[in-house]
Amino acid sequence: MERLRRWHAWFRKHAPRLRDLLFIAFGLFYTLAEAMTQSGADSTLTFIVGVIASLALWWRRRYPVAVTFIAIGAQAAAMVLGPLGFALFTLAIRRRDTVLALMSLLAYAAFVLGNSPTGAESIGVLLVTGPFVIGAWVAAGAYIGARRDLMASLRDRAERAESERELRADQARLGERARIAQEMHDVLAHKVSLIALHAGGLEVNPSVGPEKVESSAALIRETARQAMEDLREVLGVLRTDLSAGGADLAPIPAAADLTRLVEASRAAGVNVSARIELPPEVPAGLGRTVYRIVQESLTNVHKHARNAATEVLVTSEGGQLLVRVANLRPVAAGALLPGSGAGLVGLRERVSLAGGTLVAGPDHDGGWRVEARLPWTPPTTAAAGPAEPAEPAGIDSADGPDGENKVAQ
Repeated sequence: MERLRRWHAWFRKHAPRLRDLLFIAFGLFYTLAEAMTQSGADSTLTFIVGVIASLALWWRRRYPVAVTFIAIGAQAAAMVLGPLGFALFTLAIRRRDTVLALMSLLAYAAFVLGNSPTGAESIGVLLVTGPFVIGAWVAAGAYIGARRDLMASLRDRAERAESERELRADQARLGERARIAQEMHDVLAHKVSLIALHAGGLEVNPSVGPEKVESSAALIRETARQAMEDLREVLGVLRTDLSAGGADLAPIPAAADLTRLVEASRAAGVNVSARIELPPEVPAGLGRTVYRIVQESLTNVHKHARNAATEVLVTSEGGQLLVRVANLRPVAAGALLPGSGAGLVGLRERVSLAGGTLVAGPDHDGGWRVEARLPWTPPTTAAAGPAEPAEPAGIDSADGPDGENKVAQ
């Protein structure tokens, strides 16, 4: 079996040259047979011309047009048809264009002239049979050439499809990694910042009573537990997400969820005032974007301006949802936790996908402000009378400043 495989590999490697030798052998055999039917100078001329045309078939792959010219000349001079047939066969495999048509016409003329006797009736027979003789060689070569081109095209398409499939798989993996990183940042950064705030409070005030230590420890434990549950939820959804667009990685936030975010920051010692008017008919994707803007902004306040008064505003005005989180200049310098810079980048992507605009940067008073405007038009109702305005889900301005709105970076 091993010897058979070696012979097969050797044959596949040398098959083109073996076919060349076979064509040359057939050409020489035809030349010898044609020369034996003649006598004298005609026989010698046929043999010499036929040998030259047959040996020229060795270069039929590299110079198919030149070899066909030589074979046409041999047919016109000494009626050597064998090499001409193999040359036309090779030319038709290589190219099927105007050159092949011209060479076929020249071969047809050489066939008629080289074999034409004196009788007009025989010339008519040659004129009729010539297209069939020449056309048979050309048709066979054209069929094999077209089949080879088709197989090469199919092979190229298969390779291109395979490479595109691998590229799409790589892009999907990269996109999923970025998606996981963004969701991890959104879900965990806020909870971790709250834990750091509680722990920092205990560190700054080591003389607090046991009740304060106990309550802070309970808050830290509860926040850590919520962070682990959020992490487990996100990873579970990512593992089971088999849909084309991807499953929702977080529940649809409502006004009550935004209020809980504010309350969690207040429990951690941040001076936050809030005015939250998130209409219940806001679409799920847009509501999630609003939730992430507030969550990321408060997370940045925890990191960089935990002692600065902060204001949260979520309302609808003029066909837009306005989300603004602003804080005053922090009293103490330095950040409680390092920032990766991915939060605002993720927010810009979310707001851009929603068709809105996001402005984030320092205020003229030294604070920081994040303001997003998201396009949204409230749905029209068919009620006879105007609907009463909805009661805001949460309004609390007891601890907020009356001045400019700013947010931590």
